[in-house]
Amino acid sequence: MPEENAVFALETIAASAYGARKGAHVVAAPGTQALIETLPRLFEAKRVGILGFTYTEHASCWRRGGALVETVASVEALSGFDVAIIVNPNNPDGRYVSVNELLTLSETLAARGGRLIVDEAFVDVMYEGASFAPYLPGRGAIILRSFGKTYGLAGVRLGFAIAGLEDAALIRQAMGLWAVSGVAIEVGGKALDDRAWLDATREQLIIKAVRLDTMMRQIGLTVEGGTPLYRLLSSDRASDYFKRFCEAGILVRAFRDKPNWLRVGLPGDANEWALLEKRLKNL
Repeated sequence: MPEENAVFALETIAASAYGARKGAHVVAAPGTQALIETLPRLFEAKRVGILGFTYTEHASCWRRGGALVETVASVEALSGFDVAIIVNPNNPDGRYVSVNELLTLSETLAARGGRLIVDEAFVDVMYEGASFAPYLPGRGAIILRSFGKTYGLAGVRLGFAIAGLEDAALIRQAMGLWAVSGVAIEVGGKALDDRAWLDATREQLIIKAVRLDTMMRQIGLTVEGGTPLYRLLSSDRASDYFKRFCEAGILVRAFRDKPNWLRVGLPGDANEWALLEKRLKNL
């Protein structure tokens, strides 16, 4: 079993990588999804507001916890809820809420005993300074950070919560002993400590995202946004495009509630790019 000091060492490395004050503010968990499912059991909320359209598991977990969940269209509309949730940058459209807006909202919620949850699953591939972690107030806000998405290691099952000391202690207790495997600790620590790799990867992803945008426009799709890890596309004929993509052996994401949208990920190596280009020509 992983020793307690090994987990603390990982959390200290994560604090440095994410710009948190110290390791005590960071809680390692077996993936962000585990944290999303745990938070409704720790923090009582009658009304939860979510800045939508976004990742649906937040709403599902809080509803299972007994809260009334409402999706809103503006940051300002979140100030009256017990818990407010913002995915930042947003999945799937890449919408970004500034640090100043997050600080103002968290202060408003904290004054009433509420909390702001900021899901930063995709912020690693954004520009420096995009994360809320270095500005996290002492209370009233919780940040979720994903590991597997950025490093292509979802199967390692590793994620982090960053919070004020009291909330961090509650989350750490809820995670229990040995929540994170020895493999996750070893791999996660080495990856998070390699800033040069992350900087180089971020630059390459931005270049590749532009390349993918060009390819999608050439076949008639509109690029609506996204992050350097995925692109959001739209068309009045999105369902037809989806069918033709499938027939060509190209997997994209369709959205039941947004029938004009499609989300596509970036190919990996040169062979995958060549394969995508070939299959697009056959569309």
